[in-house]
Amino acid sequence: MKPIIQLLHFGYHQAMSCIFPVAIFGTLAMSSVMPIPFMHRYDAILIVLLLVQYLMYRSRLETLDEIKVICVFHIIGLALEIYKVSMGSWSYPEPGYSKIFGVPLYSGFMYASVASFMCQIWRRLRMDMTGWPGLTSAALLGGAIYFNFFTHHFIPDFRWWLTALVFIVFWKTWIIYNVRETTYRMPLTVAFIIVGFFIWLAENVATFLGAWKYPDQHQTWQIVSFSKISSWFLLVIISVIIVAQLKHVKASRTTQNS
Repeated sequence: MKPIIQLLHFGYHQAMSCIFPVAIFGTLAMSSVMPIPFMHRYDAILIVLLLVQYLMYRSRLETLDEIKVICVFHIIGLALEIYKVSMGSWSYPEPGYSKIFGVPLYSGFMYASVASFMCQIWRRLRMDMTGWPGLTSAALLGGAIYFNFFTHHFIPDFRWWLTALVFIVFWKTWIIYNVRETTYRMPLTVAFIIVGFFIWLAENVATFLGAWKYPDQHQTWQIVSFSKISSWFLLVIISVIIVAQLKHVKASRTTQNS
């Protein structure tokens, strides 16, 4: 009986941590089948997601610190989207007033939703890490991963070398999390793979609902390439590095002030 109760509690916290991602996919789904009068679809999605963020903050489902992290990820994601669209990697074919260089502003929230999940699950499961490699190693690796998303269009793609570095840098790092009174742990690299896989599944849903289109999906929708799992695996690492480092900084300040 105890394992079932633990699983239910774990599932509940996972579900509550996914409120913002679910809001995104719910909005995409509804807007794809229900025409929105007097407003472009992309603009309506942006307004809805801003409202969801406001309500989550007012209801204390998210803290001010978490909102700040989400804003950082929105900017990081939007910059990547603008570049990728300019390179023809994918497109946003529908019209909208809230588009910058062909990219709707709501697209940054799809990256920010990963940060929202990370922040929420960290707080709800009282997470911590052991064997963290430190700011210098983590920041250099995260920066290299992010810039590789840009540079692989005109120099060789180093994603597999970077993936190998991830396992080297984080091979001693474990996530510690709590479900009720029981403490569990898992290798951080395993968590990267799991989250990356589920984001790939979500990406298939998003493209099916017309959030964006890859070049091979313009005529008819088809499953997103399995190679994208490696991209999301690396993107999740950037998310975890930023969130974990901010949590460590905040914990250090709390200790110093106590």
